[in-house]
Amino acid sequence: MARRKRKPRPRPLPPPPENSSRMYIQIAPSDIAIFRFLMEAVDNLALFTIADRFKGILLLRYSPHQEREFRQFMNGLKQEINIKFLPNPSDQA
Repeated sequence: MARRKRKPRPRPLPPPPENSSRMYIQIAPSDIAIFRFLMEAVDNLALFTIADRFKGILLLRYSPHQEREFRQFMNGLKQEINIKFLPNPSDQA
């Protein structure tokens, strides 16, 4: 009789964050559609709102638990799209 393998115990999840992390970026307005497409391709790693469609300013919201993955994605995206990282207005207050 073959022994059944035990299922590994799931690791406990970290507590949910109180707030999302935020980042403002500026891209060419013509690149907003491709940015949306690429963001959806990575399972919506972040949600974004268009803060100024004429200047191409986007507000990105992402989970603090995925900071590393989000930064890696954004750094890789710099090869495809010209991205300017903007200061967060709430950090300057």
